[in-house]
Amino acid sequence: MTARRLRLTRGVALLAAVALTAACGLPRSGPTRGEIFDGSVLQQGDAFVLVVTDRVNSIASVAPALGFSSEFLNAGLVGSDIINPGDTLGLTIWENVSDGLLVPTGQNATVLDEVQVDGAGFIFVPYAGRIRAAGNTPDRIRQIITERLGDQTPDPQVQVRRLAGDGATVSVVGAVGTQGVYAIERPTRTLSQMLARAGGVAVEPEIARVTVSRGGHTGDVWFSDVYAAQNDIALRSGDRILVEADTRSFTALGATGAQSRVPFESQTISAIEAIAQVGGLNPALADPTGVFILRNEPEAITEQLVGEELTGTQRVVYVLDLTRPNGLFFARDFAIRDGDTVYVTEAPFTQFNKAISALTGSLNSVGAATNAAANVGQ
Repeated sequence: MTARRLRLTRGVALLAAVALTAACGLPRSGPTRGEIFDGSVLQQGDAFVLVVTDRVNSIASVAPALGFSSEFLNAGLVGSDIINPGDTLGLTIWENVSDGLLVPTGQNATVLDEVQVDGAGFIFVPYAGRIRAAGNTPDRIRQIITERLGDQTPDPQVQVRRLAGDGATVSVVGAVGTQGVYAIERPTRTLSQMLARAGGVAVEPEIARVTVSRGGHTGDVWFSDVYAAQNDIALRSGDRILVEADTRSFTALGATGAQSRVPFESQTISAIEAIAQVGGLNPALADPTGVFILRNEPEAITEQLVGEELTGTQRVVYVLDLTRPNGLFFARDFAIRDGDTVYVTEAPFTQFNKAISALTGSLNSVGAATNAAANVGQ
């Protein structure tokens, strides 16, 4: 009986020592499940802790959509035949006489390449004088030149071509095949055509993001959505087009396969995909009932979630219990957003095991030191 009481006493002492050791602050990857719940507004904390359900998913998984405003969508195609200041024209003039005004002797035509439209919108043609080009079509300019030369040479024939110039242009920069300034011509009057002219995108198309700046307005769209009719906007002179890889990311912490800042690999990513992207739950440490997503939610969304009036952005902690019925489905449907923190708590037994290991390790060290001292004393 005495031996049994001794073993019981030792067991109680060991448990007390384990509890004391755990209370002393063993190393761990972050707060426990209970500590996170203690931060709830229901416990006088400053965060709303919500268990994910279908209702929560329908509210919280609404992601900001990309697209162009009416200023971009309502703009019609630029008339590519309209000449602008800075454009470059090519002129060819035929004369029906051997000794013409412009045509060299022995030839029937003269070519005037790269006739620049000046800042005021005019060009100069020998014997025809200064001609208003900006705002006219090549055909109208042809008529004007023909009329003016017709008074000095019989029945001249004139051809006017609009060359790629610096008049109506856009700049294309970022992750494209060839960055540069491009003229808006007949084949490049829309966003998709201009991106093709610049060599296409140089990053994964799935995560390529296109930004168009026009005056004081800016619009963003996914590259894959540019080819939808409503997003293939007409370009305007001075537009700035930026193509870049998606910069969104989330942070993974706790008992996961990796703890790091993780970039998005697709336009949308679910909680299940986010966990898989960092190697899944650590089977030796993770508590599948304690998967948390920490997020700052806008006022409007938080009010829908909690059913009360609030002011300003709110801290919200979403709880995913993967062991619940449909828990995996809830996690599959929960959309991760830019800046989210995915945190997985350690299972309770993990801390207990750490305490046991720390205690037995300490006792073994003490025993070894005692034995060594005893050996020295002999």
